[in-house]
Parts: sequence; C-alpha cells; structure tokens
Amino acid sequence: MNKSQKGAVIGTAGGAAVGGAIGSMSGHVGLGAIIGAAVGGVGGAIIGHKMDKQAADIQKDLPDAKVERVGEGIVVEFSDKILFGINRSDLSSASKTSLDKLNAILIKYPDTNIETQGHTDNTGSVEYNQSLSVKRCTSVNNYLISNGINSDRLTLRGYGEESPKYSNDTEEGRNQNRNVQFLISANAQMKADAQKQAGQ
Repeated sequence: MNKSQKGAVIGTAGGAAVGGAIGSMSGHVGLGAIIGAAVGGVGGAIIGHKMDKQAADIQKDLPDAKVERVGEGIVVEFSDKILFGINRSDLSSASKTSLDKLNAILIKYPDTNIETQGHTDNTGSVEYNQSLSVKRCTSVNNYLISNGINSDRLTLRGYGEESPKYSNDTEEGRNQNRNVQFLISANAQMKADAQKQAGQ
C-alpha cells in the first residue's frame, strides 16, 4: 500500500487507539495523535494524497532533511540544520536558511497545522532542559510567524531530555538531540473538505 492507502486503512481501523500504538512503535513522540485523528475511508485517502504531495515538496526543496509520512501526518527533522549549541536557543544562519525553505512550502499548503517539538541532550538538569526545549520551539515558531505563517497554525511542545532520538552516550548523539522537529497534520478545513469530497 502507498501512504494514502495506509492512511485510509488506519482511519477506518480504529482512530486514536491504533494511532497511539503506531505512534509508540514508530519511535516518534506525538505521532499517535496525528494518526488517531484520521478521517478514515475515502476522506482519509484524500488527505493522505495531499500529504504525500506536501511531503514530496519538502523532500525536494530540503534534500538533507528526514521526511516521513505517517498516517495523516508528516514528520520533518533537519538533523544537520536545526541544531543548537549547548545551552543555546537562538537560530543559526544555517537554521534560518532551512526554515525559509520549509516556510515557503507551509505557506503553499495553508490547510495544515504545525507542531514544533523541542529536544535537548542530557547535560544540565531535567528542569533546565525542559525549559530550554520550550525556548528552542519558541525561537522557531517566532521565526516562522515573522515570515508569514499564521500563529493559529502553530503549537509547540518541549520534551527536554525525556525522549532522545539519538544516544546521549556519544558527542555526536548529543549534538543530534539538540534539535527541533516538526509534525505537520491536516487542519479542520482540510478534514472538512476531504469529507465533503468523499461524499460526492
């Protein structure tokens, strides 16, 4: 099955319970909510097709990014771009360049929501890292807003050091964990349009 067909099956098969299980298995925090939000059936397939197209555009313009299609959502990780220095939450020039490219695609597809997820390595206290991860998300969101993204589309969630994707036992892994990832999902308008189209 392609991603659109999988989206339809997931939506039909069980909503949030299925989404939570797949999100957990995928190794990505937060994905359960995206998959569990599936419209299902033909509507879910319509949304899946739109997300396939958006994901392809992101991968084309940002070839170094990791772009994954999961259910109704897209996960984007700029593993070598949206990285932060130790104890830093400011955006580098390389980060801004990557965000500019993503921003252009997000504007092209206005019927999506974007959740930024901040992460840290495990140096420093748990409380400090939690606060730092939120500051990193805030920096990214503020930059997107300043470049034309409606703030209503954006949410943020700081995970601190609690959900590392890479090993904190190595310097390379810690570098990779100082990042912000993006979860892109269908908003209410896209879901309504898909359900209307499915009923025609």
